[in-house]
Amino acid sequence: MLSSISSTHFHSTRSYSIGNSDKEIKTSTDRTQESEETSREPSLSRDEQKTIENLKARDREVKTHERAHLSAAGSLAIGGAHYSYETGPDGKQYAVGGDVNIDISEVADDPQATLRKAEKIRSAALAPANPSAQDQRVASNAIAMANKARLELLQQRQQDTGDENESTVGSRIDISV
Repeated sequence: MLSSISSTHFHSTRSYSIGNSDKEIKTSTDRTQESEETSREPSLSRDEQKTIENLKARDREVKTHERAHLSAAGSLAIGGAHYSYETGPDGKQYAVGGDVNIDISEVADDPQATLRKAEKIRSAALAPANPSAQDQRVASNAIAMANKARLELLQQRQQDTGDENESTVGSRIDISV
């Protein structure tokens, strides 16, 4: 990451209820392979099998959550998603947390561009179905950034209007004299 870029990241650190769109579609070959794998692992207890199912669900949840951030962030994303993993009783790694780094710096001397960027940051933060507390904080900071940019735009317009009024008044005075 470049040192001149401010960034933040979204965390997926809690459980979420995800809809049917996240379910994997399995072919009969996949199901056959799964039953063969399950039958090859008779040493796993019911608790371990339940743990594996929970880890698989969490893995899908986390990856869906972070893909939503990445998709909404677009060019603001700095690299891809990063995941933290837990090893299940079956020896496989499952994603249990994740984050996406994004550029949250203001656009220098361009409040209109900063406003657009802040809106995109907010959208990226709130893109998942169930934004985390960190996601909510990032969205809140983006709203503050947008408000600051709006204020700067308003001040610029008032200054431009004031400059126009002064030149108009000056012209009228010159004409009247």
